[in-house]
Amino acid sequence: MFVLALLGSPRKGGNTESLLFAFLEGIKEMGGEIKVLNIAEKRIFPCIECGKCEKNGFCFIKDDMEEIYFLLRQADAVILATPVFFYNVPAQLKAFIDRCQVFWVRRYILNLIDPKATFRLGFLLTVGATKGKNLFFGIELTAKYFFKAIGAKYKKKLGFKRIEKKGDIIYHPTALKEAYLEGKKFIKSFKKRKKIIFISQKNACRSHMAEAFLQYYAGKYFDVKSAGIQPASNIDPLVIKVMAEKGIDLVYRRPKKIEVVQEDLYDLLIQMDEGYKAIISANKVENWNIKKKEKNIKNIRQLRDEIEKRIKNLIKNLI
Repeated sequence: MFVLALLGSPRKGGNTESLLFAFLEGIKEMGGEIKVLNIAEKRIFPCIECGKCEKNGFCFIKDDMEEIYFLLRQADAVILATPVFFYNVPAQLKAFIDRCQVFWVRRYILNLIDPKATFRLGFLLTVGATKGKNLFFGIELTAKYFFKAIGAKYKKKLGFKRIEKKGDIIYHPTALKEAYLEGKKFIKSFKKRKKIIFISQKNACRSHMAEAFLQYYAGKYFDVKSAGIQPASNIDPLVIKVMAEKGIDLVYRRPKKIEVVQEDLYDLLIQMDEGYKAIISANKVENWNIKKKEKNIKNIRQLRDEIEKRIKNLIKNLI
């Protein structure tokens, strides 16, 4: 599983960072793949409320968010770590959150569902200087709607009060231990899933549709990946179009190299047709023999429907 951690504090080496890394240590020990983004170090411009994303589902602003959108879609879980600034998040993190409006638009205006939204989880880590009972109220409300926008179920919050100066977290002797244990607990549900991978030549059509359908219909049971022997640069636009007809959003996904997915031992490897020599370890290998067809909208729709049918049968046999 892939965990994306968002460090929202502009202060390097601070309490928020310490809390986050303790949490991630618990995840790492359980075998999770982790990427940490320090939001304050990214080039992120604020949303200008131009409304363009509501027309085409994309943000026109060119900055680091273009790459972060792909990472958010790739994530099985998103960890938001932030201090309290005036009962909300720091300005740098707020700009980032506002720019995720594009995901809200794609889901609630364009009516498209990210396949991983059916099982993706979100967790909030936070610290604040005062001790009032409403200290985390504003920040938690923001976090809940941020997670909803990016397609993640808000799982839990772990917050500590009376933490202001750098290093103050040491006055909470159990804080880092609690964070570590919460990290281990958080990843446990993901570790129970069977690992399945789909392989094709370019990972731009058949294998990507299969991955998306299995994630959409049964992602909570299966850790699903796909990859290509010679991956294309992008998913075929016709594939994105026909999957959108089913309400499934493949925008902000990319074909993957075999080398990226080789480290795991899979329960099941499915080849979309014969002739591949992928070096991937799997307990079982199947060949679906779904041949490529001439590239046109009619043929891609037929491929989509055939793959969806096979995925539904696969789920019946495995669950």
